[in-house]
Amino acid sequence: MTDKLLSIKNLSVQYKTDLETVCAVNNITFFLKKGETFGLVGETGAGKTTTALTIMRLLPAETGRITEGSIEFTGKSMLDLTEPEMRSIRGEQIAMIFQDPMTSLNPVMSVGDQIAEAMELHNKDNKTKEQIQARVDEVLLMVGIPPSRKFEFPHQFSGGMKQRVVIAMALACEPVLLIADEPTTALDVTIQAQVISMIRNLRDTLGTAMIMITHDLGIVAQTCDNVAVMYAGELVEVGTATDIYTSRDHHPYTTGLFGSIPNLRSKARRLTPITGLMPDPTKLPPGCTFAPRCPKKMDVCEAEHPCAWRNGTHLISCHLFAGRENWRKEEA
Repeated sequence: MTDKLLSIKNLSVQYKTDLETVCAVNNITFFLKKGETFGLVGETGAGKTTTALTIMRLLPAETGRITEGSIEFTGKSMLDLTEPEMRSIRGEQIAMIFQDPMTSLNPVMSVGDQIAEAMELHNKDNKTKEQIQARVDEVLLMVGIPPSRKFEFPHQFSGGMKQRVVIAMALACEPVLLIADEPTTALDVTIQAQVISMIRNLRDTLGTAMIMITHDLGIVAQTCDNVAVMYAGELVEVGTATDIYTSRDHHPYTTGLFGSIPNLRSKARRLTPITGLMPDPTKLPPGCTFAPRCPKKMDVCEAEHPCAWRNGTHLISCHLFAGRENWRKEEA
């Protein structure tokens, strides 16, 4: 018996139009255990949100398509489920917190009614209206909002409080997996810290597994058990939080991300940003996708796509690790 809750293998996703094909996610593999928090890190445009939408089966119907790979949730193939079957899973077993709370909330419904609506759609236990309202009060208290405010509308809440409402909606049906897509992007630093602390406490209290999508390595350090670094639709480095934050071995892109973080203890006066831009996803380079920006690139980097190399729980896709001591080639 496996304790894997979610398993993604060799997943590729494209957005296809009449004019071009965008390769948004390219052959990614990772898994998530019950109660675990998995961090997905990378620049804007790396494919993080597309990965989340693919798990939820919410890709745009006209353009988005899964070209390869598998997604298994609790041992069942997500890609074989019908849309009615997926609707029964969304919200109840897998919930998602989207980037902008204002686009997730209905401006003409009270926040209490919006939280209750999710429970009414998944009311398999035939809860009464009184029981549903009691649950609304409970989840509002869990996210630090007085239940008396459930009759108010989204415009009456600040940005941080709106995000708390969205989190309450996601937790209403007690999902086993929560996907948080940049949950603090639109918030100031103080409110960010409050929301992250609250999410961490709720995870510990409820035992909910979580995928934390962010470009902020500091948030990942506070919340995640395992981390994947994503670049141009690929997972270039995967490991435990200890692997990512304490190891001396890193993919050059990961090194660049760390170099872009302000450090109050450093004597350096300037940050060292990663030069250049992410490649055009409609015209990805034939070799390593990071080669055009990499300060350590070799001739082979521009000609051949790198293999993945493993050292224990640490996995890096980079030619620099070929033949290095303690690193072995990962089997496909």
